Amino acid sequence: MSQPLPVSQAQPLPVSQRLPVSQAQPVRVLVVGDVYMPASIFSTALAGLGAAVAVTELQIHGLDVPPPRTESERGLREYIGDPADLAAAVADHEVLVVHGAPVTAEVLDAAPLRLVCCARGGPVNVDVDAATARGIPVTSAPGRNAEAVAELTVAFALMLIRGVPASARYLVSGGQYAGSVFEGREFIGGEASSMTLGLVGLGNVGRQVAARALALGFSVLGYDPVPPAAIPLGSALVGFEELLSRSDIISVHARVTSDNRHLFDTSTFARMPPGSFFINTARESLVDEEALRRALASGALAGAALDVTEPRPAGDRHPLLDLPNVIITPHIGGATNETLRRGAEMTAGAVARLVAGEIPGHLVNPEILSRRQAVS
Repeated sequence: MSQPLPVSQAQPLPVSQRLPVSQAQPVRVLVVGDVYMPASIFSTALAGLGAAVAVTELQIHGLDVPPPRTESERGLREYIGDPADLAAAVADHEVLVVHGAPVTAEVLDAAPLRLVCCARGGPVNVDVDAATARGIPVTSAPGRNAEAVAELTVAFALMLIRGVPASARYLVSGGQYAGSVFEGREFIGGEASSMTLGLVGLGNVGRQVAARALALGFSVLGYDPVPPAAIPLGSALVGFEELLSRSDIISVHARVTSDNRHLFDTSTFARMPPGSFFINTARESLVDEEALRRALASGALAGAALDVTEPRPAGDRHPLLDLPNVIITPHIGGATNETLRRGAEMTAGAVARLVAGEIPGHLVNPEILSRRQAVS
């Protein structure tokens, strides 16, 4: 998939590349909300454009997903709702704004769309190839949840080094409370200033984690197969093996690729220092969870915190939940009001540029620009 076009690159374009715009009528926008991101959040953000847009809302209730019926539907991931409902609702609209709703080739063919906005970092619920083939720009919202995920990551790191999982379970399971001023002796931990935090992935989230960790006194190492142009002052770029061997805590912020499934497996955990900690707030497929369980049960790792885990069969309790040195949360990394608002504001910014006749920022299919230029 093409990389998003950052806002910094979304400058006014030559007339030959500008999108056609009509000043006589408002741009017709369909916003599709879901159980995570209600349609009203989009509408509020778009209200700033005033009479330049006419907004229609479609709200998806529940998490139901019908079996895929078309090739385009089978190519989508992580979506909720029925593409047929979107196809019916989008007719006569020029802009489609979604979060988790499925945007298939059939949906794209149901309206004279000039723009599709997806308020997620990766628009895996949008058939970008189909949109590109039809000359429709698609935008995403990279980094909208970076601050939220970074804060959760740092919270995880602090809880792990202070032994919060084990000490909290001690009380839940009937341990004595306030029996002695010395009762903390069983849960002696460490402080940030004595710890090295290794970050695997230095994208939007990784850099935010680095900045916050440095402010707390952590030493910060970073590894990324595609090193960023800049990293927070005070952190250091190193190779993967050096990061493994030097880090007291390793936190994963890498994007999933075809080459990094189970990047952290038995061999990788064995190359981490004994008694170190592991955090994953990225994607579950990056971790061999059985290998992680063995490393934790054996004491090779002192603790782990996960915001993402492999799906389990209904009623099947995740085995990591029974370990006293583990924190698991149900994918709450980006679940903040601020993340939702930023995503909506980024999509509103893309619509604003369309209204102005300019190519929106954060474009995931920039090849349509060269196609427009060739046609003109």
